[in-house]
Amino acid sequence: MKKLSTNKIIIGILSLQGDFKEHSIALEKLNIQHINVRKKNDLDQIDGLIIPGGESTTIIKLLKRTKLFDLVQKKIFNGLPTWGTCAGAILLAKKVTNMDQQTLKILDIEIERNGYGRQANSFTEEVHIGTNKKTTFPGIFIRAPKIKKITKNISCVGMLSNKEIVAIEYKNIFATTFHPELTDDLSMHEYFIKKIVNKDLGSL
Repeated sequence: MKKLSTNKIIIGILSLQGDFKEHSIALEKLNIQHINVRKKNDLDQIDGLIIPGGESTTIIKLLKRTKLFDLVQKKIFNGLPTWGTCAGAILLAKKVTNMDQQTLKILDIEIERNGYGRQANSFTEEVHIGTNKKTTFPGIFIRAPKIKKITKNISCVGMLSNKEIVAIEYKNIFATTFHPELTDDLSMHEYFIKKIVNKDLGSL
């Protein structure tokens, strides 16, 4: 990651509610410049956006209250590299069960809010990453959503041992149902940054 630190990119972390501080700590460890996104002008400064885990319904309400909802949606549709973790994955989905609020409706997936149950049902399990699934990542699932359906043009990049999909990618969008920001493993953040630096993310 040392080479990436010389690239003048700025990552925005949506910082209305949730685990935005933990993402900031991870980016600091990687020496990646980043800002908290709380207003329109913040969106104009960034090369990529992280939508953190948290309370999905609260984040949606705050996006609308701050008049960021439509702006964020437009930026992502126009190609802004975006990574949604846990609640962030919910916000990106076109269809969400167990929730009646409007999402950004960007990823053509069906996702179930609190798919594994309540806080007491949180768990940690190795996530198998990549095409051969031999690489693993310590997945922390806290009131995590469950991906029920994806369309054929969306790539599965991470799954549990039972073949359940927990990480997906489509053009400029990356989504994980778990919390990489709560681990000491920075490889997910590295992956997102590399995709931006290499301009390996298109537009929808």
